[in-house]
Amino acid sequence: MIKITLPDGAVREYNEGSSALDVAKSISEGLARKVLAAVVNEEVWDATRPIHQDAHLKLLTWDDRNGKTTFWHSSAHLMAEAIEAIFPGTKFGIGPAIENGFYYDIDLGGQAISDEDLAKLEAKMKELSKQNSSYQRKEVGKADAIQYFTEKQDPYKLELLEGLNDGEITFYTQGNFTDLCRGPHIPSTGVIKAVKLTNIAGAYWRGNEKNKMLTRIYGITFPQQKELDEYLALLEEAKKRDHRKLGKELELFAFSEKVGSGLPLWLPKGAMLRERLQQFLQKAQMASGYLPVMTPHIGAKQLYETSGHWEKYGKDSFRPITTPQEGEEFMLKPMNCPHHCEIYKSSPRSYKDLPLRLAEFGTVYRYEQSGELHGLTRVRGFTQDDAHLFCRPDQVLEEFKKVIDLVMYVFKSLSFENFTAQVSLRDQEDRSKYIGSEENWVIAEQSIIQAAEEKGLPFVIEYGEAAFYGPKLDFMVKDALGRSWQLGTIQVDYNLPERFKLEYVDSDNSRKRPVMIHRAPFGSMERFVAVLLEHCGGNLPLWLAPLQVKVLPISDKFSPYAHEVARMLNSEDIRAEVDDRNEKIGKKIRDTELMKVSYMLVVGEKEMNENKVAVRKHGEGDKGAISVTEFIALMKQTIQEEIGQ
Repeated sequence: MIKITLPDGAVREYNEGSSALDVAKSISEGLARKVLAAVVNEEVWDATRPIHQDAHLKLLTWDDRNGKTTFWHSSAHLMAEAIEAIFPGTKFGIGPAIENGFYYDIDLGGQAISDEDLAKLEAKMKELSKQNSSYQRKEVGKADAIQYFTEKQDPYKLELLEGLNDGEITFYTQGNFTDLCRGPHIPSTGVIKAVKLTNIAGAYWRGNEKNKMLTRIYGITFPQQKELDEYLALLEEAKKRDHRKLGKELELFAFSEKVGSGLPLWLPKGAMLRERLQQFLQKAQMASGYLPVMTPHIGAKQLYETSGHWEKYGKDSFRPITTPQEGEEFMLKPMNCPHHCEIYKSSPRSYKDLPLRLAEFGTVYRYEQSGELHGLTRVRGFTQDDAHLFCRPDQVLEEFKKVIDLVMYVFKSLSFENFTAQVSLRDQEDRSKYIGSEENWVIAEQSIIQAAEEKGLPFVIEYGEAAFYGPKLDFMVKDALGRSWQLGTIQVDYNLPERFKLEYVDSDNSRKRPVMIHRAPFGSMERFVAVLLEHCGGNLPLWLAPLQVKVLPISDKFSPYAHEVARMLNSEDIRAEVDDRNEKIGKKIRDTELMKVSYMLVVGEKEMNENKVAVRKHGEGDKGAISVTEFIALMKQTIQEEIGQ
C-alpha cells in the first residue's frame, strides 16, 4: 500500500501502482471525469500514470493553469495526428502548449498548406477526438528511439534525441500517432470537444535563422463549445483593441523599414503620452528618495563581460561596434545595471549613504529575430523605467516592500486591478545557469517571499524563472479582456555588487558589499504603452490622454471664441486644441469620437454670448452647458481622482 496526501492534508491509502485518476474515482466519478492531469510530489504527471511510492497529490482540472497546459499540449498531438492523416510524410518539430492554445512546427516536405486547409484539419481533429483514444506513455531506450525515427526519416526528432540519454526518453501514442515527448497528457482525446485552428506562420527550426523554415500551425481547444464561442468573441474584441491598430488611428507611433525593424518612431501625440507617464513616475520616485542619473547608449564590451551579461546574453545582443583603435569594442547598451554599478563606484560610499536609489529612463537595444518582432511588445530598441537601489543587507526587506508600494501606486493609477505576483526562483535541480553563492541566493529568495507575504500580495512561486544573477518578483497583470501580461519586476541581486567589487564602509570601519535591487514598475515604456492601449481600448485615462479636449466651433464665425477657450484651457495645463475645419458640426463630433478624445466642447452663438461651452463626453454624449471656469474645475477634480492625489 502507498499513502497519498491530498491538498487539504487528508491521507488515504491505495494499492501501489494506483494512478491519480484512481484516486479521483475513489472520491467521486464526477471529479474523475474532470481530471486532466495531476501534480505528484511537485511534478506534473499524467493522471493515468501509476504511482509506486508515498506521494503528495493534487488533481488538476480545466480550472488549473497546469490542467489547461496539459489539455493544450495533448491537443497539439491530436492536431499532429490529423496532419499526418491529411498530409502523409510530414515531419514534426516541436508542439508545445502556449499561453492560449498550442502550436506545432512541421515540415510538409514540399506539400502546400493554406488557410482553407485549416477547416479540413479541424474536422479531422473532431473526428479523431470522438474515437476517445487514450494517451499512452512508454519509456524507450535511446537506441530504439533512434531506430524508430530513422525509419520514419524524421531529422527533427533525431536531432532532439541527441540531447537525451537512456532513462530520459518517453514516447506518447494516441490513435495512429506516436511522438517523442516527455508529457504529461490528458487521459484520452474524448475530452477535447471544441477545436479552432487560428493561424499559419513560419518559424525557423529551434529559433535559429540558419536552420530551415518550418510551417507553424496555431490552434486552441476547449472542453465545451460554449467556451470556444466565448473565446472567439474575445478574440474579435482583441482585434479592435490591437495596439498596432490603435497606435495608427490615434497617431501615437509608427515604424519605418528605412529606420529599421523593431525600432518605433514616436509621433507627437505618442511622445506626449510617454512624457506624461515618465513625469508621473518621476514625481513618485522623487518623493521616494530616488536620484536621477543618465548613462550613454553604448558601453565598452568589457563592461558587460564584467557583469556576466555578455557570457549569458551575447548572442541576443547586437554585434560589437569596433573603432579605429585596435582591440577597442563597444556595444549598444543592452541593459542599464552595469552603468549604474559604475556610477556607484564613482565615489566612496559609507553605510550612512545607503540606501542609494539611482533611477533612469534608459534606452537599451537587444537583437530580436525579425519573426519575433510584434508592434511595441517585442522591439529592438526600448526604454526601461529602470532604477537600482544599493542598500545594506539589513535594509533589503524594507526597500523591497517600498518598491512593492510604488508598483501598487502605478497599477492603481492606471486601473490595473487584477494581477498576481509571481515569485521567480531558481530551478530546483539545475543550478548551472545561475551565478553567486548558495547562501546569498537563499537569503535573497527568502527576502522576496517575506516581503510579498507582509504586503499581503496574492502570489505564486515559479521555479526556474529567476534571472541568472538573482530571484525576482514579477507582476502578472490581467487586462480588460482577461489576458495576462508581465508588467513590472523587482529583483534582488547579491552578484553584480560582487562582480563589480562594490563596497561601502560600515559603522565599524570594515568594508562591506552592498545588496542591489533592480526594479522597473512599467517594465519598458513601449510594452507598457501597448498593454495600456489594449487594456483601455485606446480610451486613455483623462490625466494621461495626449489630447484631453477638442473645441468644436459650429461655424467659422465662432472660431475666435473657440481659440480663446482652448487658450484658457492650455494655460491651466489642460491639453486642448480647436477643430476649425470647414466641416459640419456632426462630422467634427464623429471624427473626434473616433480619435477617442475625452471631451468635446461645442461652441456657438449662445455659448459665446454666455461665456459657456456645451460639453460632450467621449462615449457618453451631451452633458449640458457650463462655464469655462466650471469645466476647468471639473477637469482638475477628475484628474486628481484618477491619480489618487
